[in-house]
Amino acid sequence: MKKLIYIAFLIIICLTSNFIHAQDEKIIVSSLKKELARFLDKLKTEQYPPYYLSYIVFDIETATISNSFGRTATKNNSRNKILNIDLRVGNYTLDNTHKTEIDAFSFSSYQNTKLPLIGDEKALRTSIWNATEKAYKDATKQYQSVLSNRALKVKEEDTSADFTQEIPPTIYFEPKETYRIDLDKWERIFRRVSTLFRQNKWLLDGKISFSFENQYKIFVDSEGAEISQNQPKFRINIFVRTKADDGMVLYLSKNFFGFKEEELPPEDSIKSALVELIDKLKKLTNAPLMETYSGPAILKGEASGVFFHEILGHRAEGHRQKDPRSAQTFKSFLNKQVLPEFIDVVFDPTISELNGTKLSGFYKYDDEGVKAQKVVCIENGIFKNFIMSRSPIENFPKSNGHGRKSYGYRAVARQSNLIVESSKKVPFAKLREMLIEECKRQGKEYGLLFEKVEGGFTFTSRTIPNAFNVLPIVVYKVYTDGRPDELVRGVDLIGTPLTTFSNITATADDMEVFNGICGAESGPVPVSAASPSILVSKIEVQKKEKSEEKPPVLPSP
Repeated sequence: MKKLIYIAFLIIICLTSNFIHAQDEKIIVSSLKKELARFLDKLKTEQYPPYYLSYIVFDIETATISNSFGRTATKNNSRNKILNIDLRVGNYTLDNTHKTEIDAFSFSSYQNTKLPLIGDEKALRTSIWNATEKAYKDATKQYQSVLSNRALKVKEEDTSADFTQEIPPTIYFEPKETYRIDLDKWERIFRRVSTLFRQNKWLLDGKISFSFENQYKIFVDSEGAEISQNQPKFRINIFVRTKADDGMVLYLSKNFFGFKEEELPPEDSIKSALVELIDKLKKLTNAPLMETYSGPAILKGEASGVFFHEILGHRAEGHRQKDPRSAQTFKSFLNKQVLPEFIDVVFDPTISELNGTKLSGFYKYDDEGVKAQKVVCIENGIFKNFIMSRSPIENFPKSNGHGRKSYGYRAVARQSNLIVESSKKVPFAKLREMLIEECKRQGKEYGLLFEKVEGGFTFTSRTIPNAFNVLPIVVYKVYTDGRPDELVRGVDLIGTPLTTFSNITATADDMEVFNGICGAESGPVPVSAASPSILVSKIEVQKKEKSEEKPPVLPSP
């Protein structure tokens, strides 16, 4: 009987919570629409009236816990409601967001406005009114600056409009999901698992963390769009760090991702992953330093995914093609060969899973109210499409649902789920044989196998070398004479995109996924990169920067 009463009590709580959320959502939408209509009506007689106005509310719930060396380091829950405004004066052709050579991304970020957590219409409308007043004044100043700059500068290379018209407007509604996160459960699991940190006194840092975040987004604009959607993310991160005798800092990490808490791994799997990380990090401390190298290499699936994200993905982001400071690598390569003909590259935010792995770049609508769309970027090696926000470029007048942002930024074209597909696939063992054959052909003693990378960065500006730097953390020498593979450390993978692309000769029949957070002009956004392992006939590595500071004098207590 007590159990039935408890279950009934939980059902009542859930129903009450859902009702409160539904009422809250209605009040927010109503407040946004009323202020939007009021501003557009009252300001239409001003010298520079708004021609477009959108509001997006980020209702953010988080729960996090982290453990370091067997003890809880952080444990907290939070909830915030943040308003961002996109107010434009001028017209679709030329407005206050227009990029100039002086500062191409001067208007890429703007102020966050915190909204009341409780759905009080008067309080909400007051906050929205204050924020919109400031946004309008800033927009008029920006527009005047754009007009002045345009009168003094030569004709721009890209004469496309500043904003697209997306008709008809989107109407889509999801009720706000209710999540109950048991941080005490994760605290107990982490305390048991993290005893492994204490057993390895040579570790300088060992952390394991759980994080939950749901961004419930409410979007309305002056074109009639009205969108509400949940974007939940669950993650576990394991991190270990130490220092080699020569002062080089070494670290490894492992991430797990899901859209539901039950999609995260059980305790045994987490413990096994930590054991594997510690074992590999110990081997890295004794691994020899890698010398500068130029020659054949294999990038395993996850490393290959990051490689494509950095050196192709960022250059396929449409807004860069109208930035006067950008090198615009692919602008002149439209409908031309940039990769081997057996490779396709797509960006597809509409899929949430690939071969059983969840994809963190999944979403239904972007942050400009446009439905997510699959974009075939490269087909048979030929560059076909840029990923687009509502900032059009020459030959691409419409968005394809990739206008993305974090709160506090203006949306630009950003990557989603990057997927590399190949029609020239061989088993991984065969790809390894092909690596050795290529090394022999080039007279190399060994090739390299990049198993894991931590990320990377790329330069797309025309004022500096248009290069990339991918940051490997697990690299092996693969010898041609049959010796066992040798783990090495201390190198970065560098190069220029077009040259490196031309050196891809084959792929394996595997597929691995990298789920991460990408930081760029519009803030950190979740992305995925999926790729088979690739064989590159020639890559270049340089020595990694290292500390001159010695390891600790005393062992860990």
